[in-house]
Amino acid sequence: MDLNNVEAVRTPGCRDEVWPLSSTDAILAGGTWLFSEPQPAVARLIDITGLGWPPVTLSEEGVELAATCTVAELGTLSTLLPSTHPHWSAAPLFAQCCTALLASSKIWRTATVGGNICLSFPAGAMISLVSALEGTVTVWRADGPDHVLPITDFVTGDSRNVLQPGDLLRSVHLPAHALTARTAYRKLAPSPLGRSSAVVIGRRHADGKFVVSVTAATVRPMVFRFDALPSATALRDTLGAIAEQDITRDVHGDPDWRRAVTLTLAEQIRTELT
Repeated sequence: MDLNNVEAVRTPGCRDEVWPLSSTDAILAGGTWLFSEPQPAVARLIDITGLGWPPVTLSEEGVELAATCTVAELGTLSTLLPSTHPHWSAAPLFAQCCTALLASSKIWRTATVGGNICLSFPAGAMISLVSALEGTVTVWRADGPDHVLPITDFVTGDSRNVLQPGDLLRSVHLPAHALTARTAYRKLAPSPLGRSSAVVIGRRHADGKFVVSVTAATVRPMVFRFDALPSATALRDTLGAIAEQDITRDVHGDPDWRRAVTLTLAEQIRTELT
């Protein structure tokens, strides 16, 4: 879609050139959402792809993803990591979470990790990935130092997050200790290529610790941790206690159905990781 009100595009080459930002500025990376509907309040685009961030950085500490990393670049990690980091058992999750995104392979080559997270939709597939792997995000603040926080604190509700005017999402960090865990993934949607109605991901560590994350069915990512593999009853009781206001309400699934399928998928994951 043409953005007829946009009068200028600016491409900063370094951090100091990003600001100042006005209320009529919009950050542009992939632009798949920005150009999907009218943006009458936007008069200038700030194209951050010129900042030259490496899309993916691997180290012994884990995986660093630039906010401008595309979904396609992210998905390749599932085939790359088994040879470069064979002890990172969670490698399949990258491609699995890409498939939870309502988008074609063409969109994958343009849509960015940061854009998906900043939209903060319940069905944000990148939010599913980052919450499942205990990820943190780094925010460049317009008026202060960098702010690092867990994804579960960054997303606060349906289309809501902690970004303040002028803030910019810089990167995502996935810690190595989470990547070494065995994982199991489940997704339900009204149709094979439809928006996710429930995404449940489990993670089990060598020491027995068990973690399960719930997204799409809830308005914000929710993560539940157990010191050991829980019983079916304990898992059901814990997830069944999700507050009513935290269950997503939209045309992609009734709240009661979302709650029920979340419990069913979580039990499947518990059984798989037993």
